[in-house]
Amino acid sequence: MIPFIDLQAQRARLGQPLEDAILKVVRSGAYIMGPEIAELERQLCAFGQAPYALSCGSGTEALVLPLMAWGIGPGDAVFCPSFTFAATAEAMPLVGAAPVFVDIDPATYNLDPVSLDAAIEAVKREGKLTPKAVIAVDLFGGPADYPAIAAVCKKHGLKLISDSAQGFGCTLDGQHPIHWADVTTTSFFPAKPLGCYGDGGAVLSKDEGFHDLLVSLRVHGQAVKSDIVGKTFEHDPKYLNVRIGMNSRMDTIQAAVLLEKLKIFEDEIAARNRVADRYAQGLGDIVKTPTVQAGGVSVWAQYTIEVPKDVQGGRDDLGPALREHGVPTAVYYPIPIHKQGVYSGYPVAPGGLPVTQAKAGKVISLPMHPYLKEDDQDLIVAAIRAFVKKNN
Repeated sequence: MIPFIDLQAQRARLGQPLEDAILKVVRSGAYIMGPEIAELERQLCAFGQAPYALSCGSGTEALVLPLMAWGIGPGDAVFCPSFTFAATAEAMPLVGAAPVFVDIDPATYNLDPVSLDAAIEAVKREGKLTPKAVIAVDLFGGPADYPAIAAVCKKHGLKLISDSAQGFGCTLDGQHPIHWADVTTTSFFPAKPLGCYGDGGAVLSKDEGFHDLLVSLRVHGQAVKSDIVGKTFEHDPKYLNVRIGMNSRMDTIQAAVLLEKLKIFEDEIAARNRVADRYAQGLGDIVKTPTVQAGGVSVWAQYTIEVPKDVQGGRDDLGPALREHGVPTAVYYPIPIHKQGVYSGYPVAPGGLPVTQAKAGKVISLPMHPYLKEDDQDLIVAAIRAFVKKNN
């Protein structure tokens, strides 16, 4: 079976230095918030074009922390796509706020600025919720239309989060999403383009005061420098808790892993793009291949195609047919969030989410990673072409 994501090939490339980095942490005893954490945050700033970076426990908590810092809660609305992983929408109820689901662009699968604007206007007219923020998702690794989305946010006075859990490292006109967003969040779940060996996340931001607030919220609302200026407190500030926070510290071992992976990350992004280009060349005439926002560079967390509607059996038969050739596939996301029971009571954009619902029934993702061999990729392309030819 061809690997869908080949983490072992990456581990072999990283070799002994990766194992040494892990063992160094084990021997140090600094398992939580060790020196590797500060170094990782420094390097994340440099790579992600952000003044400040905060490591945290997961990509989900990376979304929750900014909402907490902004005081978003009951009675507030945060707008996001429904065609994404549940964590994007889950962050809002976790702070007591309501997600409002917005449709997606049919080409890129990312947040549609026109649907977003209409959804905000509708919530304002209804008057039951107060619009506070927008979460745009870099789905499948490609950047959202940040200039247009940021313009909508500015028009309505809303904060903008770039949920770059799948897209950390993507750019638009050479800029990372933080150029337009108030914060960028990411996940280091192992299957992500930049993944650790457990759970982890990060929040990139621009404002020092806001970053300090995140630092406090990450560790149980502990006092930070700005909280104790002019005050006398002789003990460790972590025992002076000035706000309600959470426990969202990253394990030091995960930071050590990420530091080694960052050394090859740019090279891996280039390799992912070479794989994507070969897929497009081999499949572009028979299926819908992915579209990246104009001026954008994707990190290709997934390579997602659509089978034409005139191909008998479509996606449902393609997956089993490819498995017969040893080719795994995945379907993201067969049930949009707004159609799942626990989220079905939250608002959606005017006119519903027709593009979201249509795409959820069409898309299928192929093996994608920097170490996909050309022979294996040729096999995948040939199997898809044979399926389409047979069933068209």
